Amino acid sequence: MEPRKHRLCIKQKTVFLFYKMDKEYLDKLRHSTAHLLAAAVINLWPNAKPTIGPAIENGFYYDFDFGDIKISEADLSRIEEKMHELVQNWERFERQEKTAEEAYKQYKDNEYKKELIKELEKNNETITFYQSGDFIDLCRGGHVENPRQELKHFKLMNIAGAYWRGDENNPMLTRIYGTAFPSQKELDEHIKKLEEARERDHRKIGRELDLFTFSDLVGKGFPLYLPKGAFIRLALNQYVEELQSSQGYQQVWTPQIAKAELFKTSGHYDKYHEDMFEVKSHYSDENFFLKPMNCPQHTQIYASRPRSYKELPIRITDFSMLYRDEKPGELNGLARVRSFSQDDCHIFCTEDQVDAEIDQALEMIKRVMHTFDFKYRYRLSTRDPNNLDKYLGEPETWDKVEKWAEAIMTRNKIEYYEGPGEAAFYAPKMDLMATDALGREWQLSTVQIDYVMPERFNLSYTDADGKDKHPIMIHRAIIGSPERFIMILLEHFAGALPLWLSPVQVKILPITEANIPYSEEIYNSLSKQGIRVEIDNRSETLQAKIRDSQIEKIPYMVVIGNKEEDTQTISVRYRDGKNQQNINLNEFIKKLKNLIDKKSLDL
Repeated sequence: MEPRKHRLCIKQKTVFLFYKMDKEYLDKLRHSTAHLLAAAVINLWPNAKPTIGPAIENGFYYDFDFGDIKISEADLSRIEEKMHELVQNWERFERQEKTAEEAYKQYKDNEYKKELIKELEKNNETITFYQSGDFIDLCRGGHVENPRQELKHFKLMNIAGAYWRGDENNPMLTRIYGTAFPSQKELDEHIKKLEEARERDHRKIGRELDLFTFSDLVGKGFPLYLPKGAFIRLALNQYVEELQSSQGYQQVWTPQIAKAELFKTSGHYDKYHEDMFEVKSHYSDENFFLKPMNCPQHTQIYASRPRSYKELPIRITDFSMLYRDEKPGELNGLARVRSFSQDDCHIFCTEDQVDAEIDQALEMIKRVMHTFDFKYRYRLSTRDPNNLDKYLGEPETWDKVEKWAEAIMTRNKIEYYEGPGEAAFYAPKMDLMATDALGREWQLSTVQIDYVMPERFNLSYTDADGKDKHPIMIHRAIIGSPERFIMILLEHFAGALPLWLSPVQVKILPITEANIPYSEEIYNSLSKQGIRVEIDNRSETLQAKIRDSQIEKIPYMVVIGNKEEDTQTISVRYRDGKNQQNINLNEFIKKLKNLIDKKSLDL
C-alpha cells in the first residue's frame, strides 16, 4: 500500500502504532508470566505435563495434563505464592537451540511437546528452548528482559477445561487463566473492571429481568426470548426499520434454508461450510443448508427480473433468522449464539452512486450510535498481505476498493485505524468499533463495497447506452445482530435501559389495598397514552415493592397513598433513588412522552 498522504490517517496510524508497541510489550510480559506459571505448577506437581502457554487479549493461559490429579480454583493462591517465590531467581530468559533428538529427550514422557517438536522438525524450523532459573520450556520466544523485576504484578483468574489444540477428539486438559500488567495499579484497575463486568454480565441481568432463557431440549446456543426480551428485540428492529424506510430501504423476507449451490456460487460454501448447518430432505437428494447470511439470497431477489439503470439504487433489508454451527465451547449467552438475525441491508447500485449511498449509510449509523451515546471509531478491515489466496476477486479491484474506503472515511472525517486480515473474503470492510461503559470495544456496524458477488451471480442492469453492466453491491448493517446488540446494551447500561427501550416504563405502587382503585385510574390514564405500565398490588410493604422495582430496573415508580388520592396527584420515585411528590399526572405523562419520542437517555 502507498504511504498515507492525508493528515487524519497519519494521525490515526501513529496512535495505532503506539497501541501496537504497548500490546507487543504486554504480550511479552504475559507470555513470560505463563512460563512462570508452568514452572510453579511443575514444582508443585512434578508429574504434570505442560503443553502450551500463549498470551491472549487480556492475559495468558497455560494448559496442563494433570493425569488423575484434580486441581481447583482453591489451588490458585498456592500456585501464585510459588510463582512469587520462583521469580526471585529468574534473572533472564536464556535462549537455547536444540536438535530434534535433544528436544525429544527433554520431553521423553510428554506426548504433547513431542507433537509440537515433530511439527517443527517436519517444517525444518529451528527448535528453541528458553530457560529461567531451573525451568526450561520449548518456546519460539518473546519474553521480557528482566523477569525478576518485571514479573511482579500478576493474578491467576480461573480454571477451565480445554481440549488439546481445540479438537474435541483430543484429550481434555486443565487450563489455568491469568493476567499480568506492568504495575500493581494497572492490575488493580483491571481486576476492578472484571468485578464490574461480572455484575454487568448480560446472562445475570437477563435472568434478573426475565428477558431470555436457554433450554437443553431446544439446544445450546438457541436463545428463547421471554415477553420482555422479545419486546426489546422488536423495539430495536423497529427503530432501525423506521430509519431505513424513511430513506427508501424496502424490507424483504427470505427463506432460512437454501440449496448448497447458492452458497457454492457465492463462495461462502468453500469458506464457511464447516460452520453451516446441513439439512437433509426425505424426498430429495439435493443438499440444503440453513443460511448463515442473507447476501446470497438477496442476489436472487435482484436477479428475479431484468433491471434498468433507472431503477438503481435498489435498497433491500432483511430481518430473517440466520444460523451458524458454532462450537459448543465458544457459545456465550447472547454474545455467541447459533441462531440470530441481522439488520442486514444490500444496496445494488451503479459505480457513480456508491459514494452517496455510503455517505447516507454512515450518517444513519452515526445517528444510531448517538442514540445510545456510544463512543466509537472505525476499523478499515483489509486483506492479509501474507495470505492473499483466501480472497476472491482481482487484486486490482481490491486495491481500488481499499483506497476508495480510505477516501470515504477521510471525506466523512471518520477516525479509523487499519485492520489487516479482517476483510471479508469478497471485500474490505469499514467496521464500526464501539466502546462500552467498561472501555471494551465491540464491532457493530459494517459497510462493504462488493464487486465480487455480482460478478459470481452474473447480476446485471441495462445502462443508458443499452449495454449490460454488473451492479455494485453494498453490504451494510447498523446494529448488526440484535442478539449481540442486546448483550452489549444490557452490559453497557447495567440493565438500566433507556426509557424508550424499557419493557416496563412505570410501575405503580399502591401503599395499601385501599389505594388500588385510584392506582387503577392512574394505570388506565398512562396506558391510554401508550406508556408501558404495571401495578404491583401484592400484599407487600412499600419498601419491598420499591426494592423489587429497583431490581427490575424500572425507570419510574409511581407511589400512591392517601395523600396522593386526596390531592389527586402522584409521587414519583426515580430509578436512581430520587423522589418527587405532588406531581400532576398530565404533566408527568407529557414529560414521559417527550423523553420517549426523543429516545432520550435521561429520566
